[in-house]
Amino acid sequence: MPGTDTKDIRLITAVPGPKSRALMERRRAAVARGPFHGTPVFVESAHGALLTDADGNRFIDLASGIGVVNCGHTPEPVVKAVREQAGRLLHASFNTTPYEPYVELCERLNAKAPGAFAKKSFLANSGAEAVENAVKIARAHTGRPAVVCFEHAFHGRTWMAMTLTAKAKPYKYGFGALCSDVYRAPFPYAYRGPATAAEAFARFKEVAAVQTAPSQVAAVIIEPVQGEGGFLPAPREFLAALRAFCSEHGIVLIADEIQCGFGRTGTLFASEQLGFEPDLITTAKGLAGGMPLSAVTGRAEMMDAPVEGAIGGTFGGNPSAVAAALAVLGMFESGGVLPRAKALGDALRSRLESWKAAYALVGDVRGLGPMLAVELVKDRATKEPAPEAVKAVVKHCYENGVIVLSAGSYGSCLRFLPPLVTTDAQLAEALDVVEAGLKKAGG
Repeated sequence: MPGTDTKDIRLITAVPGPKSRALMERRRAAVARGPFHGTPVFVESAHGALLTDADGNRFIDLASGIGVVNCGHTPEPVVKAVREQAGRLLHASFNTTPYEPYVELCERLNAKAPGAFAKKSFLANSGAEAVENAVKIARAHTGRPAVVCFEHAFHGRTWMAMTLTAKAKPYKYGFGALCSDVYRAPFPYAYRGPATAAEAFARFKEVAAVQTAPSQVAAVIIEPVQGEGGFLPAPREFLAALRAFCSEHGIVLIADEIQCGFGRTGTLFASEQLGFEPDLITTAKGLAGGMPLSAVTGRAEMMDAPVEGAIGGTFGGNPSAVAAALAVLGMFESGGVLPRAKALGDALRSRLESWKAAYALVGDVRGLGPMLAVELVKDRATKEPAPEAVKAVVKHCYENGVIVLSAGSYGSCLRFLPPLVTTDAQLAEALDVVEAGLKKAGG
């Protein structure tokens, strides 16, 4: 309500306010229809876990720019690093005149990525670009064409990434033929099935053996915790079986940690706590704290498979984005971010589990660390998805000072991606708003 000023939430107009509404009219006239908006709010500034919109309303952010600002909005070390770098070198193109920070970031990623083997890295601009290049690297290394991916996956919007993404509408809708030699296996989705790791792995092997052949598979790509698919963690035993299968058949195993990496699950990489050692790992989002940057990191012999000039780009590893990433790594290495992430995850899970006990609308609570979701259902017995309720809760939240996003193949999940610097008081205040939205939507 206008005039609300409780702790960190401050609403001085209805949401969206008049300036946001005017900006949305300009957006409709000038910007292509395709980009979606989780809210109709135009943000003007942000710091920590708080956003301020064009009308002066202040929100608690439970979205983190879709899991990007894990270290908070405008953290001082990152802002300082970008400013200093911008004053020295804005652009050179690593393919033309290389620069040391690119090399340093690759060295540090190599040291931190899971796996006790020699590694190399490559820097690009976006998560989708990292995925595209990981597939190219796997095909160059193996000389094989096929890629196996999973149901409910999201890997991006460029051509191969879009093909690997599971959901057809809106991500593939109307775009015609997709990439060939891509095969999809069931993901172990405990709430909806396959219910067990063993069942899911048996069905994966059937896909690999019948729809293609292991000798033709260049790569298997998996999100250790699925993002857009509804925050589905892969069971440790499923990942272990997948690792053994790929090792046996000479297949490159790619972990897409674009959303679940960089502290989002309570460890730098989700693979760490799942006992998982992929051959290649893709990162973006939280890597550079808000600057556009992605990376592929993996086994040195695989990373070197493409011939010189086969991977690269004009803007990949931009100096300012690299400086931001080095600052982000420094924040993790300082020792405060990951313990806070664990505490945040514990507090968030406790609250979400209380909702499951209290409200029939909440069918499932899942995720890893502070990367958590609730799945809303019309009926717990039938598990019929309740996407309308999710939309209603999201709307209630932004109208009352909280930014939260939906997710899931059926649009039936509320996903929680708070900045890892969110305070206990901010989390409690935001979750009070979400819970009020649940009650309003039918509880």
